[in-house]
Amino acid sequence: MDANLDNVIRIWLSGGWVMIPLVLLAAALYYLAIQVLLYCHKEGPQGKHYQLWAGWVADPTKATGASGAIIRYTQHGVSSSAQIRGRFEEVTEALLVPVEQRLTLVRMMVAAAPLMGLLGTVIGMLFTFDGISKGAGSETASRVAEGISQALVTTQTGLMIALPGIFMVLIIQRRIKLWKSRITRLEGMTLSKYNFPS
Repeated sequence: MDANLDNVIRIWLSGGWVMIPLVLLAAALYYLAIQVLLYCHKEGPQGKHYQLWAGWVADPTKATGASGAIIRYTQHGVSSSAQIRGRFEEVTEALLVPVEQRLTLVRMMVAAAPLMGLLGTVIGMLFTFDGISKGAGSETASRVAEGISQALVTTQTGLMIALPGIFMVLIIQRRIKLWKSRITRLEGMTLSKYNFPS
């Protein structure tokens, strides 16, 4: 186990100084993505209450959770279908704008990870060419090997950071679509309850 850890540390250090911003980027990316996923899990209309929504729309006092709060807010003191639609737009904006803003930041970080890895690749290749230009000998071979190692480690690290980030982005996008469809469904139920003239 100790030998494996030493090997991992040695490989990580061979990436050079670019590994430090890569690690910081990974920490920020995963922290923000997990924060958004937890927010999406806790907030917004929950799908497990679909069967109860019709009853809750009919009697908002029985409604619970985030779905209940939406139902009560959108029905309290309404006098027209435009008012109901306006309140549902407010709810949609209040729920989705913070998620979409954070999602944009997560996307930017996901895109930056391979680019930062590519920066390490360029630096490693420059180090390799510098070693080649120095001439022959064991020192040259060592410099070339170090440069290639740095080039490959940083590229691999950038990709390893970006790939899980892409999956997190897809999960968050799916949650946003679910929220939109659930809010639209609640809006339709509410409008049909009141049946205001157009």
